[in-house]
Amino acid sequence: MVRVRGPQLQTPLTRHDLDRGALRRSDPHVLDAGEDASYLVTRSGAASMIEDGEGRLLPALEDVDPRGHQSASAVYLGERDGRRIIAVELPEPSAELDDPGRDMRDLRRVVGDLGPEDAALAVAAAAMGSWHRSMRHCPLCGALLEARLGGWVLVCSEDGTEHFPRTDPAVIMAVRDEQDRLLLARNASFRSGFHSVLAGFVEPGETIEAAVSREVAEEVSLVVEEVEYVGSQPWPFPRSLMLAFRAWAADGQEIVLADGELASARWFTREELTAAVAAGEIQVPNVASVGRALVEDWYGGPIDEG
Repeated sequence: MVRVRGPQLQTPLTRHDLDRGALRRSDPHVLDAGEDASYLVTRSGAASMIEDGEGRLLPALEDVDPRGHQSASAVYLGERDGRRIIAVELPEPSAELDDPGRDMRDLRRVVGDLGPEDAALAVAAAAMGSWHRSMRHCPLCGALLEARLGGWVLVCSEDGTEHFPRTDPAVIMAVRDEQDRLLLARNASFRSGFHSVLAGFVEPGETIEAAVSREVAEEVSLVVEEVEYVGSQPWPFPRSLMLAFRAWAADGQEIVLADGELASARWFTREELTAAVAAGEIQVPNVASVGRALVEDWYGGPIDEG
């Protein structure tokens, strides 16, 4: 694993020690079936899982090629223990495709239960599966796209243009005030009681620091005076890279919900957050999220949700 200098928030998705085997992607046989191949089945952000003898959750790596439908896509993820790992994204269940007994788990809910290496494997598979599912046709001429380089490039069958996996940069920030309170908000689309830190996508021509300031101003009408980058995390639901910041707002400002996206927002002291969580009044992001890492970074340690 590469050593990272400076402050770095840790979540199950910040590890990056999967050998992606980029040099092997050009091998025309890298996706072929064989005794050295293992397959991880994904579908719409879910991945096939198993539990070991001690009840730990693991990606289910199958020995038999599960591709049996023309809509299935395959991507070479890399190697583990001398075996090729191939992700296979299946279409939605139908009468044409039998899906015998696979335990498909929504990764957003269970990725925090996986070990770091397994989490890295599963989210890479889900992200690439999402891209293949959404990119069937050339955006320039509408012709079918053909997979190349182990599924990492899609080439137009008519004009030959190449299309690569898309990742959308997004900022996520723990905004504090001069009293060291934390700003938490509830999105209008969130389930009742769920609160998190602010986040938003980076716009074209914008630095990530400017995106932090703009998003805070747009969502709660606060002016941010200082920002500090503290880490990143892939969030493949469907294709984001979360760039995490601490941010400090100027004192004496009023929170105004400016864009209609938020249902509520307020400042919390550590004591107020502890009491609200214990009473079940609010829920915070799950342990797999960099949003949770930002909250606990301010809080000073793990939050006991009972």
